[in-house]
Amino acid sequence: MTNQRAAAKPEHVIAVRLGHGANCSSIGSVVDTLFLSAAVGSAVFAAVCAAMRDEPMRIRYEPFGAWVKLEHHAALVALDRDGVRALGLDGGAIWSSSARAEPSMPLEIHLAVTSRCAAGCEGCYLDARPNGVDPPRSEIEAALDALRDAGVFTVAFGGGEPTLRDDLSALANAARDRGITPVVTTSGLGVSERKIEHLKAFAQVNVSYDAAGETYAKVRGFGGAAAAESMISKLVARGVNVGVNIVLTRTSFEHLRETIERATTLGASEVQLLRYKPQGRARSLSYFAERLSPEQACSLGSLLRELTDKYAKHAEHAKDNGRVRFRIDCALLPFLSADAYWLDHAEMLVRWGVFGCEAGRALGATCIDGRIAPCSFAPPTNLHVRDLRRGWPSDPDLRRFRDLQLQAECASCMLLRVCRGGCKIVTEFITGSFGADPECPRLSDRANEIPR
Repeated sequence: MTNQRAAAKPEHVIAVRLGHGANCSSIGSVVDTLFLSAAVGSAVFAAVCAAMRDEPMRIRYEPFGAWVKLEHHAALVALDRDGVRALGLDGGAIWSSSARAEPSMPLEIHLAVTSRCAAGCEGCYLDARPNGVDPPRSEIEAALDALRDAGVFTVAFGGGEPTLRDDLSALANAARDRGITPVVTTSGLGVSERKIEHLKAFAQVNVSYDAAGETYAKVRGFGGAAAAESMISKLVARGVNVGVNIVLTRTSFEHLRETIERATTLGASEVQLLRYKPQGRARSLSYFAERLSPEQACSLGSLLRELTDKYAKHAEHAKDNGRVRFRIDCALLPFLSADAYWLDHAEMLVRWGVFGCEAGRALGATCIDGRIAPCSFAPPTNLHVRDLRRGWPSDPDLRRFRDLQLQAECASCMLLRVCRGGCKIVTEFITGSFGADPECPRLSDRANEIPR
């Protein structure tokens, strides 16, 4: 906490990421911000600038200026150097012209706190099982120390099923004690009333909810819709910020509108759409039958516009808790290239902190054994979380994820700066190497090369 500061100005703001990002497999801001009117958008930037004047905040200096975390506003702000100076602060050696430019530390880390889970989801990307393991609390707290020292702003607790741990709320409080915002994802299966109460320790809880009713079982392989719906309702009743995670498969996409309608009726205030990825149990030929069809992928951009128009756009003057926000994971960005609207608003995506592949960049994951991975779906590196601050810039596996290896079609795409070539997990599975995402609608030979 600090005393009142001078005010930065909206023109000093490079980008704003809104929301807590309560998910263990994605990062980024809410896409519905693109549909705010110019006046409301300007008001958001003015509000975060005013908040930096007197609200408690965390700051991490960068060569461009700094990242500033505003917990009360649930905002992460990229501020240029003049804006930082306006706050009476200075980047010191990091701003020195002789300072060596290195990749920034991650903004968010997805921390696996258990590999146990009894759900048995057919597409589980970690292949979690009932006989998995729980790392000792001391190891997780040591990992949180390393995240704090590296300047990480958010930790997303995942697994496995995190609520199987009896000390989950204590871990959330341990993160807060270190200045890190804790969020968590759960299936809602078998969660007792006592543990639901403990989830109030988190800034946001996201519930896995791929579909309502019997469609849930068609997607996940078991009937978990009732448990997920009960969890949403009980968390909302306790005043917890609740979002839902919806993994987009061919089946869940067909029922997406009714799923969102049901989730929002129950009180969910945020919808996170996730791309189905070939990892864990989904790393098989079944992936080609489960992933979105080319037609569905091409329609995602227009569907997002429809959904935000219904749930967010016309509520832009309402209180925050009266709106439903929409978030997409970084792997879905290539699909927006099929929609002219998103191509025309590529710079606004950057401005509002919506990005494509962040693996090994703003995003990282800590595996159950403490090793760092570029993202939750990527194989672990040899870098241990305790060495995160020292090893993040130079680790060869992380650097490989940062490198852009694209096709000619990408060079002329307006979304390239945002998309960064698409999902490397998908690309490596299909092609055997990194490169442009073969499921991107702009790659016209997709239908000929990839089984449908």
